[in-house]
Amino acid sequence: MSITPERKKELVSQYAVKDGDTGSPEVQVAILTERISNLTQHFKSHAKDNHSRRGLLKLVSARRSLLDYVKGKDPARYQSLIERLGIRR
Repeated sequence: MSITPERKKELVSQYAVKDGDTGSPEVQVAILTERISNLTQHFKSHAKDNHSRRGLLKLVSARRSLLDYVKGKDPARYQSLIERLGIRR
């Protein structure tokens, strides 16, 4: 259910705004999106896992807050981010 360190490094390198960037909203949203997709797969075989479902809702809320922040600062950056991640279909 969690992300391997190798996968996290890949996400950081893909979505980093500049070298050594690990805390930008783009990187944080990408990591949260990966964790959300992993949990979504988990629920296909463990439908009654309500404790993990609560964690999923917290992750979705955190991602929503970060996306709202990016949208408020720079709408073009927000639009490119959601297109790259494939969310908001």
